Amino acid sequence: MAASPRAPRRHAVPRWGGSAAELGSRRAAAHARRPAAEAEPGRAGCKMSAQGDCEFLVKRARELVPGDLWAAKAWLITARSLYPADFNIQYEMYTIERNAERTASAGRLLYDMFVNFPDQPAVWREISVITSALRNDSQDKQTQFLRGLFETLPGRVQCEMLLKATEQCFNTLERAEMLLLLLRRFPETVVQHGVGLGETLLDAESIEDQESPVNCFRKLFVCDVLPLIINNPDVRLPASLLYKYLNKAAEFYINYVTRSTQTESQYQGSQDSSDIMSPSKRSSQKYVIDGLTEKSSQITDPWERLFKILSVVGMRCEWQMDKGRRSFGDILHRMKDLCRYISNFDSEAHIKYKNQVVYSTMLVFFKNAFQYVSNIQPSLFQGPNAPNQTPLVLLEDVPNIYGDTDIDRNKHIHKKRKLAEGREKTMQSSDDEDPSGKARSRHITVNKADLANSIEVLESFKLARESWELLYSLESLDKEFTRICLSWKTETWLWLRIFLTDMIIYQGQYKKAISSLHHLAALQGSHSPQQITGQGSLENQRALIQLASCHFALGEYRQTCEKVLDLMCCILLPIQEGGKVQEEQPKVKSKFRKGSDLKLWPCTSRAIMPYCLHLLLACFKLRAFTDSRDDMALGHVVVLLQHEWPRGENLFLKAINKICQQGNFQYENFFNYVTNIDMLEEFAYLRTQEGGKIHLELLPNQAMLIKTSSPPMGLLQQEFIPVLQPSIQTADRHHTVTRGITKGVKEDFRLAMERQVSRCGENLMVVLHRFCINEKILLLQTLA
Repeated sequence: MAASPRAPRRHAVPRWGGSAAELGSRRAAAHARRPAAEAEPGRAGCKMSAQGDCEFLVKRARELVPGDLWAAKAWLITARSLYPADFNIQYEMYTIERNAERTASAGRLLYDMFVNFPDQPAVWREISVITSALRNDSQDKQTQFLRGLFETLPGRVQCEMLLKATEQCFNTLERAEMLLLLLRRFPETVVQHGVGLGETLLDAESIEDQESPVNCFRKLFVCDVLPLIINNPDVRLPASLLYKYLNKAAEFYINYVTRSTQTESQYQGSQDSSDIMSPSKRSSQKYVIDGLTEKSSQITDPWERLFKILSVVGMRCEWQMDKGRRSFGDILHRMKDLCRYISNFDSEAHIKYKNQVVYSTMLVFFKNAFQYVSNIQPSLFQGPNAPNQTPLVLLEDVPNIYGDTDIDRNKHIHKKRKLAEGREKTMQSSDDEDPSGKARSRHITVNKADLANSIEVLESFKLARESWELLYSLESLDKEFTRICLSWKTETWLWLRIFLTDMIIYQGQYKKAISSLHHLAALQGSHSPQQITGQGSLENQRALIQLASCHFALGEYRQTCEKVLDLMCCILLPIQEGGKVQEEQPKVKSKFRKGSDLKLWPCTSRAIMPYCLHLLLACFKLRAFTDSRDDMALGHVVVLLQHEWPRGENLFLKAINKICQQGNFQYENFFNYVTNIDMLEEFAYLRTQEGGKIHLELLPNQAMLIKTSSPPMGLLQQEFIPVLQPSIQTADRHHTVTRGITKGVKEDFRLAMERQVSRCGENLMVVLHRFCINEKILLLQTLA
């Protein structure tokens, strides 16, 4: 009998297999350790069946694993030698190695099971766990072990395993991800499976009736499958299919980039909605596409990817392509050249180059339109609390609002001399200017403090505008582009409507712009209530001020006034110290001819209110300085001229001259809203002998003004009309205002004028804001 084998060293790593002698020795050793009752089954009076023997051996090995791994291995080696066709024995051997995280030995055993027992459910459960680890973004120890285990398998086996694992998947998304693993690891399989996988994903998107093109099926197709297909020269695709795929890719990427904060919040269900709109957390929010992991949902450089697809498709369709990377301006210029002789090609070539022009120009258009809108209204894409970025709105400049000349603020002119000169001077208003600027070149100006990258933004606006014009320059281009827009439902894109409205305003098509703004309002109404309270309020203000600007350009002054006054109700003035007047908005100096400019104004109350006051002044001065008499309009002009005083001093002197010519003047709201000390002095002077003893009816009700406890309807509240008694007036101010009129004038006018002087320290913007709110009906009636 052979000698007993030497016991193995405990520190050696156990291995399955070995020579026949080793197997026999291990089997004998295992048998020697076996209890007597187990070693002599005959004593139990029964003989184990083959199946029962296998189960016993596996059970025994399992019991030995915690205490004696080598003994457990010996039992299983013996069992496999006796019953090589039994799956449970080999699966137990694999389980021991997998739990011990021995990559190489576990991989060999998995390979044996995959080859010898391909129909066992346990095998496919293991393969499913491994393929899940391959698709998983996690970097934990177990996941890395499973990936390493898979890498030990021969390439042929990996390919076959992934193919068969794909067949076991009944969920479309899981099956697609499994097959995508195969295509990435084995590019040669793209020819056989690539197009089929792409079509399966597009069909699934249609069957699942996805509302948005930004969904898990389209994302896998566009970002993962499509590049594998079109970059593989062995995959032959007809041009029609390439155009279809390019269309799907463009729709996906454009919608992904331009997704609104509302759309993004729909995928943040597990997060607090207040956090989503938080300025500190909004920028760090991750956009997660339903059905995909967070990592799979993130797409870097989407525009770069889209133009890369355009380039590859163009080469495969044999477009007239330029070598090397080209700027958007270069691409657009190339398309313009191609359009000049596109009609000279035969039918097939005409279709090919038509598609080149449409898709190339279309992508340049959407890219630059988005670039423009994302800069003038960043909160549309970055949340309403986007830091340090002021929204801007494109408006017609109101030309020559104060007349032809401005008075130097630092130049002191004596009141009498100023009055006399003003009465002799005939002033030219801006009534003869053409506000539309249709026949002139249009220029957009913007303050660099409001838009640091203004040159790039205005260039984007120019490229987008020229791209749009090119797409509608030929009937064939127009028809194809319109078809694409209809299929993409671009009429529902709020950001695009903002750009189109600005473009129409730039073109001077104001009636069309008004229709576009109403469309914009309808799109806002389709947003959620949360969106309306934040982003929507900004959009409402933008629409109102642009409507007012367009109505003014059309000469529709009552509608202009109506929209301005509606906007005034939305404006919230910033809290300021005491009577400190708001600082004047920085002026944009333009070298271009007046009347042809547009301006990008900050869409804030501080910036928009001065523009609104300019519009109102422009509307009322047209009526105030006509040959017919209109004291109400003239009074409104005087109130509005207080803004930016003394820029409107010449126009004020023209109003004084008209009052002198009339011999009298009636405006009962004078003491409610006129607080400018220079204006008060001029009107006080009109009552004197030297001033012409002009009859002024400026008191709405003498008793009501003197008895301050009960102010009349339509006036400011009592708290805004502080009464300053004559006894506490400063001597010099009393002398200035009442110069020459203290004697011989009615006491109520004197008291009213003195009281008015006490209000000169009030915040002028607050006074004018109340004027617009309180006198809305009167202002509209004046322009009826």
